[in-house]
Amino acid sequence: MEWILIGFAVLLVIVVIGIYNKLVALRQNVNQGVADIDAQLRQRHDLIPNLVNTVKGYAAHEQDTLDAVISARNTAASGSPASGDEAQLRVALDKLLALGEAYPDLKASANFQELQRELGDVEDKLAAARRALNAAVSRYNTGIESFPAVLFAGMLGFRPADFHQLDDSEKGVVDAVPDVKF
Repeated sequence: MEWILIGFAVLLVIVVIGIYNKLVALRQNVNQGVADIDAQLRQRHDLIPNLVNTVKGYAAHEQDTLDAVISARNTAASGSPASGDEAQLRVALDKLLALGEAYPDLKASANFQELQRELGDVEDKLAAARRALNAAVSRYNTGIESFPAVLFAGMLGFRPADFHQLDDSEKGVVDAVPDVKF
């Protein structure tokens, strides 16, 4: 009888260790997703000064717009990725990119076009990183809510993670119908 209790205790410890290791791996995937988003935001922040300098040469009297972009970039770079600062930066960037329509020479500039392309690539990577984070959060939350992990997850310090939410500047873009003109 004593051997049965010892065997059961050893089996329980092995199961708990397996659950713990699985949940740690899932939590690390969530942390990696957050870090990937942060890296893409930093890349976006690094592109902005080059874009502003390119626009300065063509639209020098648009100083208010340029100052607003730099100010929003600095605020977003020093804040949390989940803050509203990124939304303000997105609005300021949209205004800056709209200057390309008002200044045909700027729009034709190879440097401006390359920076716009790079910014578009960063935005695509950012969207992919957000999708990957949400998938990792889903797997993690499912892991801590599944049986038998649900019996031990709380005691082991695992709490549900939050899904990445679109900020106000992105909500209108994601569900908007594209306007195509020929």
